[in-house]
Amino acid sequence: MIPFELAQPSSLQEAIGLLDPDDPTIRPLGGGTALMLMMKSGLFRPSLLVSLAGVEDTYRGISAAADGSLTIGALTPLRALEQSPEIPAVVRRTMRTLSNVRVRNVATVGGSLAHGDPHMDLPPVMTALGASVTVMGASGERTIVLEDLYQGYYETALASNELIASLSVPSQAGMRAAYRKVTTRSADDWPALGVAISIDPEGATKVVVSAATEKPTRLTGAESVLSGAAIDDDVLRRAGDAAADEAELISDPQGSAAYKRELLRVTVGRAVRQALDVEAS
Repeated sequence: MIPFELAQPSSLQEAIGLLDPDDPTIRPLGGGTALMLMMKSGLFRPSLLVSLAGVEDTYRGISAAADGSLTIGALTPLRALEQSPEIPAVVRRTMRTLSNVRVRNVATVGGSLAHGDPHMDLPPVMTALGASVTVMGASGERTIVLEDLYQGYYETALASNELIASLSVPSQAGMRAAYRKVTTRSADDWPALGVAISIDPEGATKVVVSAATEKPTRLTGAESVLSGAAIDDDVLRRAGDAAADEAELISDPQGSAAYKRELLRVTVGRAVRQALDVEAS
């Protein structure tokens, strides 16, 4: 790695002030698990890294409101999501196959969401749960619904001098959800396909695909087939076909677009059955 400067601000506002919207070689540093890999491989050469390790503890931890909603600080490590009983079960299960425990002890919630890598497991799950992020920048604070955060391959709606401050998850009372991660090697490997499903008490269903697409993407065609329907094999087949027809899939080292299309066709139904805890007939 080439030499770079390291700033260690004591507040989030101070950190934001060090970010230059016109200089892409200045980056914030949270857990650094993805950033360091990019630096070691020569894909990114920073002039300045702004460490977030010394900012206020306000941006760490998980707090639950009386209505069951959750606020998760952006600097909370992924391991805390895995271990907290307040976190929805689908998220805790997902964390167990996200890389390895060493990474989860260091990687942060905010970094995992802001990185924009479509292979990450947390964004599709949180999108299906209706989560949003609070973003802070030089011009103030704003809220972005998570499904609107991602704009393309490694592209987000964040300005280069904005930071995610927290993640908000609405109450999941009565919600059923699942995430199916398909890998070509070990369970904790990069997914070839990820499908997140949520079903609310009225039967309204969200279907989010990731890894096989340039960004986490809701599949509204599959959602319209599933929402309010009595789930049976025919409905699941039609939902899988709708998902395969709608999704814009990409080829990468995890598999071809054609391969992933067939994976998606069957994985949607499996994810729905997992959410409902229904055995296939």
